[in-house]
Amino acid sequence: MAKYTAIVLSAGKGSRMGSSVHKQYLLLCGRPVIYYTLKAFEESPVDEIVLVTGEGEEEYCRKEIVEKYKLHKVTKIVKGGKERYHSVFQGLSVCEHTDYVLIHDGARPFIEQEVIRHIMDEVQKKHACIAAVPVKDTIKKVDENGKVEDTPPRKSLYTVQTPQAFSYSLIYDSYQKMIADGREDVTDDAMVVEAYGKVPVYVIDGSYRNFKITTPEDLEIAKV
Repeated sequence: MAKYTAIVLSAGKGSRMGSSVHKQYLLLCGRPVIYYTLKAFEESPVDEIVLVTGEGEEEYCRKEIVEKYKLHKVTKIVKGGKERYHSVFQGLSVCEHTDYVLIHDGARPFIEQEVIRHIMDEVQKKHACIAAVPVKDTIKKVDENGKVEDTPPRKSLYTVQTPQAFSYSLIYDSYQKMIADGREDVTDDAMVVEAYGKVPVYVIDGSYRNFKITTPEDLEIAKV
């Protein structure tokens, strides 16, 4: 049986939230946002969860979230790094004898079981899969002065979400190569595989409900 590990990223500071409390620890219906994210993977078929936190937040997460809410699949809590890609690599580095990893943003608490199960099935066949949804709006490419340069066809554009799932050896080796190169322009994990993995990345159906809580407005929408 293949082993699946979910890496949940909870090391971001969320500067756009305008709060002294990091967005993943803000309360949503009486519980921290990160609780709902972890609970989704706790109830999924993944075998274990690695939680990556900000420096100094490890004990809080252990006592006030993992132990308090009995999240038994969380097997490791590790300190993240300065940038998102540093945190992902920290999580990858502590995975033990796993076959596939699902990397997910802690501030996406509405991930659905159907999406998790689907990406788990597809990554076995394709080795690199990302959840995404078609864009709803027309997209304009503009220059540094705000002048429109192009209107790409909407049917080929997707909004990328998490989880992003990969064969463990593929994503770990790709990250090692990226870090050795000193590349810093990475905004998601698929970019690393696209650049260093030499395999195609496939889109699977995400959900418009699977949005990331980034601003105060997002938190209010999440409460509805």
